Amino acid sequence: MIFVARNALMAVLVALVLGSGLALAGDPVFAPDAILGIWETEHKDGKWSRIEIFELDGAVHGQIVWLKNPLYDVGEVTGLDGSPRVDLNNPREDLQSRPLLGLTIMSDFVHNGASKWEDGSIYDPNNGKTYRCKATLKDADTLEIFGYVKVGFVNIGRNATWARVTDQD
Repeated sequence: MIFVARNALMAVLVALVLGSGLALAGDPVFAPDAILGIWETEHKDGKWSRIEIFELDGAVHGQIVWLKNPLYDVGEVTGLDGSPRVDLNNPREDLQSRPLLGLTIMSDFVHNGASKWEDGSIYDPNNGKTYRCKATLKDADTLEIFGYVKVGFVNIGRNATWARVTDQD
């Protein structure tokens, strides 16, 4: 009788933990503000940036605060030699002249109580498209970004790994 009661109690505890969204052993749990700070994007094609992730009105957002190449190279884009990079690929013509530096590219993420920030969106200035997005802290200094589109019941997208910037050189 005691054995049955103990097993029933264990089953109830497991159901409560799983149903509450709490992480099980081995899954990291981070405070809602653990994602805040400056993150360096992946280095691709000699280009990368730094994104400051901040909280505003209960949601998490991110803006470009540093660019590896902040100015257009000579001959890169006609008429823009040496000028600051702008949002040229934006589908809205009226936004194509806004500077990339200071541009908010991540919006409306909410913490899930463990290691993920979900229900957000991310804007890719390289193609002018906005995607659904999830961000997962793998550890205190590694952030995995998953930008995606939903096709039926499947999320199709790509991952990027960002590193926390601990020095501001």
